Amino acid sequence: MSGERITLLDGGTEAYPRMLAAIASATRHVHLEVYAFEYEGVGTHFIQALTAAAHRGVEVKVIVDGWGSIGESRALADSLRPAGIKVRVHNPLTSVLLLGRLWRNHRKILLVDDTVAFLGGINIGDHYAAAEGRPGWADLALELRGGICAQLGARLNAGASALAAGPVRLLLSGFGGGWRLRARYLAALAQARREVVLAHAYFLPDRGFVRALTRAARRGVEVHLLLAGRSDVPFARAATMRLYRTLLRGGVHIHEWTETTLHAKAAVVDGQRLLVGSFNLDPLSLVNLETLVEVEDADVAGQATRWVRRHLSGARTVGLEDCARSGPQRWLLDVVGLAVARFAERVATFIGSRRMRRRG
Repeated sequence: MSGERITLLDGGTEAYPRMLAAIASATRHVHLEVYAFEYEGVGTHFIQALTAAAHRGVEVKVIVDGWGSIGESRALADSLRPAGIKVRVHNPLTSVLLLGRLWRNHRKILLVDDTVAFLGGINIGDHYAAAEGRPGWADLALELRGGICAQLGARLNAGASALAAGPVRLLLSGFGGGWRLRARYLAALAQARREVVLAHAYFLPDRGFVRALTRAARRGVEVHLLLAGRSDVPFARAATMRLYRTLLRGGVHIHEWTETTLHAKAAVVDGQRLLVGSFNLDPLSLVNLETLVEVEDADVAGQATRWVRRHLSGARTVGLEDCARSGPQRWLLDVVGLAVARFAERVATFIGSRRMRRRG
């Protein structure tokens, strides 16, 4: 494995203890970058661990998104800065309202001493981990050890980057650079021979991506989509459901996870390749700061395949008969779904044009 050690983690239940242990063992520096950081609950354990590291002389930097951590960022900064921790709130609400800065930092990265990194879809919050019989949100992360971590440390502030070590390829998108991450998904689909399974929380792909899915299915690849049967984002499911008929007619299998909130952004191809990160297949991820890790390793991909199949077995299978239902409720869902999809596309286009004007 060329010195790279890769561990797949099932949600916050598995990830949080290992993340906290890594922070506790830090000797030089800690970089934590998340979209959402909830101050209470598990967030207090991270605050304590980060503060303790800073008191040991470790350089600690925390970046949270102003929108994702709205209502939490000020209390977080007030708790961490007295310990000498650098806290940055990316595009706080004031910059959104006054300057129109809508682009978000959607990354989820913990890097410790350039030797261990955690990346995936998991933010810092209680709902990502199981507690007292309550299952956590369905999500995945990777723990990486090896040369890829030193490369990541050198490129964290360098904008768009493509890193590689052994079986690991790590992509950091700059603002508006999500098309490169999308291209990795398209390449994986084009190379698939037997099976593709995608688990995506916010699934609003463009027409080209939908065609890539149906082309794969029509050449004999088993294509399964694990999608959110309930969502933490209002009307997101309605926007996704408008694609069901086209996908099903193209031979794609659709399953809705309803036991908890699905928050994963992952794909497994032929049981050999895993893609996982913060990158959603939606318009906004094309313009936000995002991450994508691609692993060519049968053991890790096999673990991810088992994770997805376990969720598929507990999910509701969607058929064409579900799309054939008519009536006022179905009509309203279609109208709302189309409106949400168009709104997301226009916001992404606006953000992209703003970024281009700023660069120009």
